[in-house]
Amino acid sequence: MKTVADNLNPFGLHRVTPYLIVPGVVSLISFLQKVFEAEVRDKPKFREDGSVMHAAILIGDSVIMMGEPTEEISAVPGSLYVYVPDCDQAYARALTIGGTSVMEPRDFPHGDRYGGMQDPSGNLWWIVTHKKK
Repeated sequence: MKTVADNLNPFGLHRVTPYLIVPGVVSLISFLQKVFEAEVRDKPKFREDGSVMHAAILIGDSVIMMGEPTEEISAVPGSLYVYVPDCDQAYARALTIGGTSVMEPRDFPHGDRYGGMQDPSGNLWWIVTHKKK
């Protein structure tokens, strides 16, 4: 089973790539850089009205695309499950820079430790570290 896109797309993306439609994309990128060490993959491209038409970041090996809502397309925040080396540290960092707690990190029987937070644009992030049983 391939984990990255084959010849179906020319952009080197995974077969399924999240696309968030939320307000405040420029601020969201900055937030994600601080929490997850996200890298900008596609710099924001702006519409004539100044809103972000498209941008993309890279967290680890995963691309997340995003743009801002329009009259035709309403906001569509997402819920994402992100593996990090230390979920407690990333969760705490997110809360200090504007994230809102949804669930404090704790251990789960399947071997993951995770907590949840909501970013200022309305997305839910499940911040996860796999713990060996």
